[in-house]
Amino acid sequence: MAKLLNIIVACAENRVIGRDGGQPWRIADDMKFFSARTAGQIVVLGRICFETWPGADHDGRRPVVVTRNRALARPGVAVAESLTTALAVAESLPGDIYICGGQRIYEEALALPQPMRLWLTLIHAEIPGDRYFPEWRHLAWRETHRHEGQDANYRYTFLTLERLEDMRSRDRE
Repeated sequence: MAKLLNIIVACAENRVIGRDGGQPWRIADDMKFFSARTAGQIVVLGRICFETWPGADHDGRRPVVVTRNRALARPGVAVAESLTTALAVAESLPGDIYICGGQRIYEEALALPQPMRLWLTLIHAEIPGDRYFPEWRHLAWRETHRHEGQDANYRYTFLTLERLEDMRSRDRE
């Protein structure tokens, strides 16, 4: 039985997740939530996300980086040439699997037919950017948690959404 796939992301209403290689906002509650949720777990992420997140391999996280650059591999950091291979590596490690971006990794992960949980911080603003989270609202999610928050700059909602049905079984019917 495959592990549940957790996708964790903060995005604006217009689905922006990044700009110029970083996040176009700083929300302390979201950063704290993300760090706590992923600590001690397996984090699957693309090369740019890995290179711009200095703490990817801190707090007991076990990064699996999707890249062709084998030079990024080191003790505690695995590399894989595709998301499929990265997930196979992640399955062999202890802990939960968290998909942490970027755009292409999120696109591929959301297209997978397996059960998943989406940990979404939805920022209630239209924010300029150049990296986007794929449209998720049309997928068959069940909301299991909602918490509203705000800081000096933004209002946001922490959402937990689940798609626990294996979409492959639906396709066979």
